[in-house]
Amino acid sequence: MKRLEGKSAIITGAARGIGRGFAERYIAEGARVAIADINFAGAQKTAKELGDAAYAVMLDVCDQSSIDDAVTQVVKTAGKIDVLINNAALFDAAETVDITRSSYEKLYAVNVSGTLFTMQAVAKQMITQGHGGKIINMASQAGRRGESLVLVYCSTKAAVISMTQSAGLNLIKHGINVNAIAPGVVDGEHWEHVDSMFAKLEGKAIGQKKAEVASNVPLGRFAVPTDLTGMAVFLASSDADYIVSQTYNVDGGQWMS
Repeated sequence: MKRLEGKSAIITGAARGIGRGFAERYIAEGARVAIADINFAGAQKTAKELGDAAYAVMLDVCDQSSIDDAVTQVVKTAGKIDVLINNAALFDAAETVDITRSSYEKLYAVNVSGTLFTMQAVAKQMITQGHGGKIINMASQAGRRGESLVLVYCSTKAAVISMTQSAGLNLIKHGINVNAIAPGVVDGEHWEHVDSMFAKLEGKAIGQKKAEVASNVPLGRFAVPTDLTGMAVFLASSDADYIVSQTYNVDGGQWMS
């Protein structure tokens, strides 16, 4: 039997990258998946490519009405919500003295407030349904320790780890398991953007930072989205029923806890 047979999942930021990877694996494991993204055209394209088990949902995690409407649409389409992956996030980098208030507010709006209030809205629906559920927040190795040029992003991901702990302790009485995944460095469009930012900040050639980071991963390479999907399936499955408030490192050995 497939591990997520009959489950209804919503994955934020699922039009591309890691979120799309989660959606592909969830569908393979029997779930019906809402591809939730602020890029609705991209979500529609991804849903079409993934087949009948996927459907697109417009979701701006910075807008409470958009969050509430997305939850309503998922329930209307699939009848319930069993799993949420809070994947939508933004990255920025700057010298501490150059951090702008607008960058700070934007990252906190998506990475922290967006995670919290999407989790809250889905938890309310799960409580109404009365049969529990699984919520998976996307943290990061960046939430485990500071980085010289990444103060704001690191602090947002540390907040995600903390929120996961507190929400997990609070919601387990309703049968809702809240846990998180902390990836290391994941190849794709995101890291192309990160590499270009570090090239500018550190005076490196394009691709140099990426090569340096990859060489420091004990496993010897960047992750790809499929390296993360096994943990996402596990945490959404009945095998994780006794796991509460934990953040799992999936990072090729970069951080031990």
